[in-house]
Amino acid sequence: MAHGKKLVIVESPTKMKSIQGYLGDGYEVLSSVGHIRDLADRKAIPAELKKTSVGRYSVDIENDFAPYYVESERGKKTVAELKRALKNSDELLLATDEDREGEAIAWHLLEALKPKVPVKRMVFHEITKDAIQQAVGQTRDLDLNLVDAQETRRILDRLYGWDISPVLWMKVQQGLSAGRVQSAATRLVVDRERERMAFVSASYWDVSATATKHTDAFGVQLARLGGAPIARGSDFDDRGVLKKAVVRLDEAAARALAADVAARGEASVTALDSKPGTRRPYAPFTTSTMQQEAGRKLSMSAKHAMSVAQRLYEKGYITYMRTDSTALSTQAVQAAREQAVQLYGPKAVPLNPRVYKSKSKNAQEAHEAIRPSGEHFRTPASVASALDRDELRLYDLIWKRTVASQMSDATYETTTVTLAVELADRIAEFTASGTVYTFKGFLEAYEEGRDEKRSDTDKQDDQALPPLAVGDTLTLAEVEPKGHATTPKPRYTEASLVKALEEKGIGRPSTFASIIDTILARGYVTKRGQALVPSWIAFSVVRLLEQHFAELVDYDFTAALEDDLDAIARGEQKRVDWLKEFYFGSEGHAGLRHIVDNLGEIDARELNSTRVSDTATLRIGRYGPYLEVTDPEHPDAPPRRVNIPDDLAPDELTPERVQQLVDAPVAGDRVLGENPENGKLVVVKDGRYGPYVQEVEPEDPEAVDATTGEVVDKPAKKTAKKDAAPKPRTASLFKTMSVDTIDLDTALKLLALPRTVGTDPESGEQITAQNGRYGPYLKKGTDSRTLDAEQQIFDITLEEALERYKQPKYGARRAASALKEFDADPVSGKPIKLRDGRFGPYVTDGETNATVPRGEDAMAVDFARAVQLLADKRAKGPAPKRKTAAKKTTTRKPAAKKK
Repeated sequence: MAHGKKLVIVESPTKMKSIQGYLGDGYEVLSSVGHIRDLADRKAIPAELKKTSVGRYSVDIENDFAPYYVESERGKKTVAELKRALKNSDELLLATDEDREGEAIAWHLLEALKPKVPVKRMVFHEITKDAIQQAVGQTRDLDLNLVDAQETRRILDRLYGWDISPVLWMKVQQGLSAGRVQSAATRLVVDRERERMAFVSASYWDVSATATKHTDAFGVQLARLGGAPIARGSDFDDRGVLKKAVVRLDEAAARALAADVAARGEASVTALDSKPGTRRPYAPFTTSTMQQEAGRKLSMSAKHAMSVAQRLYEKGYITYMRTDSTALSTQAVQAAREQAVQLYGPKAVPLNPRVYKSKSKNAQEAHEAIRPSGEHFRTPASVASALDRDELRLYDLIWKRTVASQMSDATYETTTVTLAVELADRIAEFTASGTVYTFKGFLEAYEEGRDEKRSDTDKQDDQALPPLAVGDTLTLAEVEPKGHATTPKPRYTEASLVKALEEKGIGRPSTFASIIDTILARGYVTKRGQALVPSWIAFSVVRLLEQHFAELVDYDFTAALEDDLDAIARGEQKRVDWLKEFYFGSEGHAGLRHIVDNLGEIDARELNSTRVSDTATLRIGRYGPYLEVTDPEHPDAPPRRVNIPDDLAPDELTPERVQQLVDAPVAGDRVLGENPENGKLVVVKDGRYGPYVQEVEPEDPEAVDATTGEVVDKPAKKTAKKDAAPKPRTASLFKTMSVDTIDLDTALKLLALPRTVGTDPESGEQITAQNGRYGPYLKKGTDSRTLDAEQQIFDITLEEALERYKQPKYGARRAASALKEFDADPVSGKPIKLRDGRFGPYVTDGETNATVPRGEDAMAVDFARAVQLLADKRAKGPAPKRKTAAKKTTTRKPAAKKK
């Protein structure tokens, strides 16, 4: 009997091509393109199950939390293709990733394919020829504990999100969501902003000078006055109160002291203190530390860093990039030591190899650290031609970190000098420190980046000190008093948030990127440069969760859930028992169901309100935050609404800033002139939803200031008519227009929209040009065509409009000029273009569109990156059709027998 090929299934099409080349003709390597099925959404659940717990969660909570899985449209096609390939195979190798997610994908494949041939689990942590061939010879059984852990996590997140999110919809705003880890991450960012809002800055002064011995000069700083230490920023708490007894100089005292020191003009060396020190190299990268360093040094978002690392792994340049482990294999240690000696000499490495222990509690997921692949590391210069810009930058970072991790310690000596200045009534002591590295060791290759410091005054920069001895007399010059103010803790960046999540045990390193991406996409957090700024909506969401779901957003509780999932992955805890306790509760633990069923009354108005001054309250409305201001002299008058600038961070809304917003005149409310057609005045205003022009009645002369021409507020006249007066005509300004420069003619054109372009001679239908929610467009009956720019609303001719309608529906958009053009795509054979679309920049070959990921510089996309984006998009397949109910393929069955 002739033997068939061995079928190997991996997740990624890119990985598939690499592995096929290593295994040869006896194997057929295919891709599942990620998950083939998942928990059903509500629309995919059959009518007969809608009223059961399955209909509520896609999880049968009454029957051991059995999940209700459905195959996606892409998953069905993938399964059909894999089944065809399996018919000609005599063995199945499930070669998905070696973590929980990969193990779960392998189990789902096993359940869907139902193979009748032997099945083996093939695992590897790098895609090199040796690693792949070794993995084929060292297969294992499917680890059902890992499968249970992943399935528990998925069910847990479904129960959490689908029970709590509806509360947010009703009490805060439609479209919001809650999540086990995303809510905790949002709370971290909000808590930091709360600290900044409560922070009270303290001012303090000190004195600096330049000390000189012969021709050698160095900077010194006042340290003690009369034997008592001078106040530094670190001596104050966050309320601006001193934490210990120190001398706090004000401006007058600092200036007087500086003058006395300058008049004295010299100081004597009273103490010299030299201390040796040692710095050890950093451990190789884990997923978390790689994301942090990519953020600090390369300004990459966590999501972008993981995307780049994924490509490097699939191309065979680095080991698996989802790992908690800092351990290196014996061959990796040897490769790093060899390269360090080759580049920096024999003293660059210690006598014995360094061993780093993993902090992961889950030994089954303790992969090797992230490092260059292979037995001998390739230098960044040797692979530069094969990688795009971001891939090369990240590979360089990983390579340096790995080599440095096996290098010798750096040794240094720090010298601190104390100078005394004898004044009339006391002694002023200045200090300076200098550090000299006697051996740089690993610092020759790599030094870790740092997160922001709260105050530069709390540290002294290293500097070179000249040879000094006790008793030396030095001259002092450039004596200057300096004022300082304490600053609050810096906002989180993606790097520092990843660090905080890891320290608190919230989520897993492999999920940090998706956590941050989720809270950004939900609008809970925005980025100001690298800083993460919470929105006011996030404050309302966190307040609701803290008041009514306190346990579920508690940091320790969230971390404990991760420990429990690890215990399930190790086989120490049972999935069903744990889910029952989490959902139904136990002694000392209320359970999610009990909490949701006993929420009580929630005052939505109070929840969405924050008192920001004596007369102003910030409220969250349907269209965002605004100030509700009361008049203390007229308490019965309706409160006034004041807009909040979009770029104003929560901690910047101080009572002083509130008063500025209240007192500020409404910008842009001025008269442009009279409409000659109806005699009404045309004014321009800056409203809550942007600038606009409006017609007002001329018989209301008090509405316009005769001197300035500005519109002024006037109480509305009482009328006996029951019918409301017709609303005045209004029109929004184009994005290219300004309230300061718009003229009457332009305003009249805006008020006259939609503009009639002409009549289609064939259909007799009228064609109009107008502005809509998604930008400028033409309309003919129910048929529309997008315009390229708002100005075309005024300029487009009938002939040009008719030409647009001859083109396909979105032809005009496709015809727009490209930001970049590349060579033909290797799959479609059509040229690739980078365009700027409605939802951001994307690459296209005319058949497939792929969005450039958020946080990635679109103009840095090159041909290789464009090809990769298109390949990833094709691999995902088309989005599932919304109206097509997916059929149930299987519920969770007892674990498949190990083969």
